[in-house]
Amino acid sequence: MDNNLLNAKTLRIGLGLSVAFALGSMILCLQFFFSPEIGPYALFHAGTDVLGAFVCAVLFYGCMGQIERTTRSFSLLLLMANASFFLNELIWFICDTARWRGLYFGSCMLSKWLNLVMIYLFFLYVRETLHFSGTLARWADKGLPILLIISVLIVFTNVFFPVSFLVDVNGVYSQGALPWLEDLYLIIAASVTTILIVSCDAPRRQKWAAMSFILIPVAEFLISGGAFAYATQYGAVLLSLILMYSIIFNDRSRKLASTQTELMMANRIQESMLPSIFPTYSGIKEFELCASMNPAKEVGGDFYDFFKTDEDHLALVIADVSGKGVPAALFMMISMTIIRNYAKLGIGAAEIMTKVNEALCADTSTDMFVTAWIGILEISTGKMTCANAGHEYPVVCRNNRYKLLKDKHCFVLGGMQDIKYSEYTIQLEKGDKVFVYTDGVPEAENEEHEMFGTEKMLNALNRTRNLGPGDILKTVRRSVDNFVGRAEQFDDMTMLCLEYRG
Repeated sequence: MDNNLLNAKTLRIGLGLSVAFALGSMILCLQFFFSPEIGPYALFHAGTDVLGAFVCAVLFYGCMGQIERTTRSFSLLLLMANASFFLNELIWFICDTARWRGLYFGSCMLSKWLNLVMIYLFFLYVRETLHFSGTLARWADKGLPILLIISVLIVFTNVFFPVSFLVDVNGVYSQGALPWLEDLYLIIAASVTTILIVSCDAPRRQKWAAMSFILIPVAEFLISGGAFAYATQYGAVLLSLILMYSIIFNDRSRKLASTQTELMMANRIQESMLPSIFPTYSGIKEFELCASMNPAKEVGGDFYDFFKTDEDHLALVIADVSGKGVPAALFMMISMTIIRNYAKLGIGAAEIMTKVNEALCADTSTDMFVTAWIGILEISTGKMTCANAGHEYPVVCRNNRYKLLKDKHCFVLGGMQDIKYSEYTIQLEKGDKVFVYTDGVPEAENEEHEMFGTEKMLNALNRTRNLGPGDILKTVRRSVDNFVGRAEQFDDMTMLCLEYRG
């Protein structure tokens, strides 16, 4: 998930405002029932606005289940519509009242600003949903915000000079000297958006659903001749919002459900490639190991592996592919297969790294790379030969004390050809442990964007002195979860722990 997503707190505030607008509209509408001039028009006007405000509140609540950028635009569009419903009632409540002329004037200004913002939010929503592209879309991205600012300033000039409208001393509304100026942006924005909708590659039903935001209010105005003023106009806007939400969102939900099914299949395939049965080597008493991988998305770019290259040698691998999601997962499976194939030749850790790097640089046309750590354990002696290709420092436990081993880092795999990798040796004694991990562990962030860090990771490890590898991983993960709290996991989190028992 990216940083542009609308967070749950903001959505809750928006829902609260939405309901408040609806309740406010209802309270203001009570004036009609106590007015001696009550008539069918007043009842129709009140009913339309109250219904619109409540339905907008329900739709907004429905949007809370989504956290995409398109939802942000649509949610704000609903809030603007809600505010317009409420403002419409407020205007009618003080209509033609000289005493409230200033408030009436301000309400008219705000209503016009909301209309301008609504059409721009509509453009943002359909641009992201229907995937506009091309020269006109790029010009619209740059030009419409500028035109919006100019139009807002034009409406603001009514404070000093009646350009678009006038409220006289008796509280009577009338047009200004240049009323068409405030409509110029609406016409341009609506026309450009319509052209982009018609020319895009979206399904026809989604195009019609999007265009309803423009066509239905225009049709209502032509049919009624403006007889009911804003009341039915906002009812038409409401209807178009319902159509857009029902058709576009439902279509996208079906596609999302299909994609989710495919990602779940990919996740199962990825999990099946990783060793997952612990203890794996139940007949061997010289060591015990455990590993875990928790992807940030349905599929991830981290991986671990371990396997015997012969009766006396055990290969340990942990790696992190650049990027996330499906591309990283595909590159992960390629990298994992190549590393396993070369490691099973029985060659040293540095030579494995060199050959894997050559293969990745020769076979891939992407810009992706892999950080990796490889250790080859001689089971009978505890001698472990290791190589590090730009990966995190390993942690070694001796005498029940975990410390970072700041080994020599070589260049990442798949980043550059003709790289020679070096290796080093760790001599493990009975009871020693090796803990390796990906950067998702120390770089896990809480809601204040503070990182977990290697220091907290070491503290968590040092609380596990008498535990086995499986419990060690659980303890570290629990410490990370407690630190992160309700913040979203943004990176894959993979760990592997080996205990040498001699």
